[in-house]
Amino acid sequence: MIQVKSQGHQFEREIGLILALFYEEPQIAYVSEWKAAEGLCISLVLEERESGVYARGELLTGERRIQKETERIYTVFEEKEQRKVAKRAVSYVLLLLLEELTGMEQGWGVLTGIRPTKLMHQLLSSGEPREAVHRRLQQDYMVRPYKIELLQQIIDRQLRVVPDFYEIDRELSVYIGIPFCPTKCAYCTFPAYAIRSHTASVNPFLEGLHYEIERLGEWLTERDMRITSIYFGGGTPTSITADDMDQLFQTMNRTFPHMDRVRELTVEAGRPDTITPEKLDVMKRWEVDRISINPQSFTQETLQAIGRHHTVEETIEKYHLAMEMGLTNINMDLIIGLPNEGMREWEHSLREVEKLMPASLTVHTLSFKRASEMTQNKERYQVASREEVSQMMELATTWTRAHGYDPYYLYRQKNILGNLENVGYARTGQESIYNIMIMEEAQTILGLGCGAVSKLMAPGSGKLTRWPNPKDPRTYNETYRKLTEEKIRDLDQVYGFAAQESSGARV
Repeated sequence: MIQVKSQGHQFEREIGLILALFYEEPQIAYVSEWKAAEGLCISLVLEERESGVYARGELLTGERRIQKETERIYTVFEEKEQRKVAKRAVSYVLLLLLEELTGMEQGWGVLTGIRPTKLMHQLLSSGEPREAVHRRLQQDYMVRPYKIELLQQIIDRQLRVVPDFYEIDRELSVYIGIPFCPTKCAYCTFPAYAIRSHTASVNPFLEGLHYEIERLGEWLTERDMRITSIYFGGGTPTSITADDMDQLFQTMNRTFPHMDRVRELTVEAGRPDTITPEKLDVMKRWEVDRISINPQSFTQETLQAIGRHHTVEETIEKYHLAMEMGLTNINMDLIIGLPNEGMREWEHSLREVEKLMPASLTVHTLSFKRASEMTQNKERYQVASREEVSQMMELATTWTRAHGYDPYYLYRQKNILGNLENVGYARTGQESIYNIMIMEEAQTILGLGCGAVSKLMAPGSGKLTRWPNPKDPRTYNETYRKLTEEKIRDLDQVYGFAAQESSGARV
């Protein structure tokens, strides 16, 4: 139990997030006075001053007492901005107290959001010099220099891959969600349904998806919208048959405008047990640029523990088959911290990847997502310690650098082991444009299909409107016509087309 005494503020959410960086599922009691000097007692005081805020903190545990303080000056006097400064001040002091108590350094400081690269993009695009942005991240958020260096390296790479990054919101990208998998992985919370037990839903879903593609294709054509990238995800898109895939590509290519200018077409073929020569042939004929074949681990016992029914040998076999059939831009995913895996198993996975040398490698850190089977049955899944997980990430960083892979996108998740991150690495010219777009929220992402989430953003606004499709196939199948028309109406509103038409302007 952790007793927290607050004065001058009510930032319980922020306090809880910082405590969760150091303690797994901390039990927090917010009190007006410590009931007894037992366990961990924390006091956090915030004082408003004319030019900013002053925060001080005290931590008491046993005979040990630690005190910290900080002062923050307002640069903007709007109430919303002042509140952000106050929150950071309290979080900053609490982080200092806990780091000294535990000896644990948090590389990301008080940043608990999932997109630190987006924050750096925003600061840089506002015209601040690079050195000033780095200094601000370090002073305001306590981000350590090695994380700032990683962010800058990623942003430099993104701007080389997408030179028009800061104008890319004039275009949009498309995500097509297919919610079926051979089985559902224990760590997964995506809308994914075992296809064998949902066979009755497949054809009605595909009928709805064709309708949605056609109607949105008409809207894109009428509005002369340019598509940056298209990504088939899920689920596992290659769970459906080769004929079904072929028909989807036909509909998409018939109805989407300017397909010859789309910069990238990706299909997530993540489960090796769904890949066949026929499906690879379909993707090759429709000029798919990039696919994923995801081992997650090269230890067979781990695959069985997390509910993946393919074999290590099958992953290797399907990788070579795809390469032989001309689909050579292949990404592979690995996950740090899977059940019963430590440094030995991680080193083994990297040795196996070294034999294949895929175009890109995405290194995920296991996250205990609230709705996953793994989180609901934590006692059944033993995972590595925070220290070993950090060592595994350090090895990944060293290994990718030594083998010619550079980081090009990064994101974080709640309840991620070791307060680490997920990093996409690629060899030069093999980066995924879609991954950059979705992680940096740089443009509209038009989500089609079951479980797809659209993020609508008018050019120049920077404001996102979240628009989710139903997660389960039955609801999607029953409502896709109505929802598609509502989405088109909202797209017109976000982009201002509705206002133009109502005023009689020609679109």
